Amino acid sequence: MLSMFKSIPTHMDYKGQKLAEQIFQGIILVSALTLPPWPMYRRNPLQWQPALPETPGETREKPQESQSQKKKKHK
Repeated sequence: MLSMFKSIPTHMDYKGQKLAEQIFQGIILVSALTLPPWPMYRRNPLQWQPALPETPGETREKPQESQSQKKKKHK
């Protein structure tokens, strides 16, 4: 069992470390550009339709399976 873990390489060379750092820096750069609500992206906001009021008889939940349908399922 321990021999399996000893066969896994645990060292990192300088090229691998450099690549990992570049990938991390790229992720940070992309996050800084896309996550904040920059004003240049908010110049032309979309006009959404107002939400429709729900009526008391309307529900959006999935219909429940009846007991007879549950029994008919195959294994």
